[in-house]
Amino acid sequence: MEFVTGLEDRKVKTLEELEREESVGTEVTVEGMVHSIRDMGEISFVILRSRDGLLQTVIQAGSEKEVLSEIREGQAVRVTGTVFKEERAPHGIEIHLADARILSKPEEPMPIAIDKWKLPTSLEANLNRRAIALRNVRERAKFRIQEGICRGFREFMTSQGFTEIHTPKIGAKSAEGGANLFKLQYFHRPAVLAQSPQFYKQMMVGVFDRVFETGPVFRAEKHNTKRHLNEYTSLDFEMGFIDSFMDICKMETAMLQYVVELLKKDYAKEVTLLKIELPNVEKIPFVRFDEAKRLIAEKYDRQIRSPHDLEPEEEALIGEYFKSEYGADFVFVTHYPSKKRPFYAMDDPENKEFTLSFDLLFRGLEITTGGQRIHDYEMLLKKIDEKGMDTEGMEDYLDCFKYGMPPHGGLGIGLERLTMKMIGEDNVREACLFPRDMTRLKP
Repeated sequence: MEFVTGLEDRKVKTLEELEREESVGTEVTVEGMVHSIRDMGEISFVILRSRDGLLQTVIQAGSEKEVLSEIREGQAVRVTGTVFKEERAPHGIEIHLADARILSKPEEPMPIAIDKWKLPTSLEANLNRRAIALRNVRERAKFRIQEGICRGFREFMTSQGFTEIHTPKIGAKSAEGGANLFKLQYFHRPAVLAQSPQFYKQMMVGVFDRVFETGPVFRAEKHNTKRHLNEYTSLDFEMGFIDSFMDICKMETAMLQYVVELLKKDYAKEVTLLKIELPNVEKIPFVRFDEAKRLIAEKYDRQIRSPHDLEPEEEALIGEYFKSEYGADFVFVTHYPSKKRPFYAMDDPENKEFTLSFDLLFRGLEITTGGQRIHDYEMLLKKIDEKGMDTEGMEDYLDCFKYGMPPHGGLGIGLERLTMKMIGEDNVREACLFPRDMTRLKP
């Protein structure tokens, strides 16, 4: 009887292994996709693309191996050769090829010049050919950064005693209320796609004290802007036994500090490749909503048109103001008006017109919404009534409060918006693998 016993050492080397000093002068085997070929006559450079990055290999004239002459762009290959130092090559090394095995061949030439530094296509063409366009190393690097953000979020939350949960994305009623819902038939019953894991997060605080989730959320908003998607990934956490909503702000600040340090350490290649200016997260200023409105109106001679919410232009100006005055890339805007916050938001006991809630702006764009929640059952019922809502469909959620809940709060972070600002792009679709907006349902 034969058994599978786990992974075994492979003779195929990774780029990380090749960069070690002891690899120089040795014969190695590597795998990858043929990214580009530059024929210089006496010598040809074959650039291979692997998960680690680009690797320069060299075919010299007069090679006896006939298979080397059959290498073409788009092929998957396994090659053998000797490692040499070469400062002009990616990562400072190259392999002089002695042999190659072609593992697969493309049926057609590449429709996009993926070997260019910046894709010579429009964003629309990029998205139409997304799986091909992402083979460009610059495009691919954006999503390595996004991976680093998610990884940092998960590692930090776990280190702080949070339990990772996975909540349903099909439900009977929305946590947020309103009309921006995707409705569907669920075995002859009406259902909706989740706008947020909010109800479930709060319910699980009564079980685990601290929970977090990374998952999709759906908003049927008819916005065709550079900052909106109809499906996006939300980084959520909820924590119990808080003293105030500032505990949530402190937790997010510490999480962002962890993420930035992780990007510096483990994603330095991508940071350098994309020329990313990592944000300053040593300390984050906070300002009340009404004070922020007043500051921007006075500083930029701007009339306040929307007293209950921030307009996109105001968010941008707040970011500009705090960057110029305090060198801050982030700013917490706190105490949003009750009229613009959901029923579960805790009102400010000093002024019921405002809530103990906040948004976090990153370089002038809202990336986070959070705050303290109502944990008292009677107070929650009263707020629902004041909002003109009914409790139908929320019985299970409300039961948790009926039987006791700790003071708690949490937040949701838009991953694509955070990534977009981190990598310096101005369209959220650049930071989404396969965007879903008002017009796009594929690829």
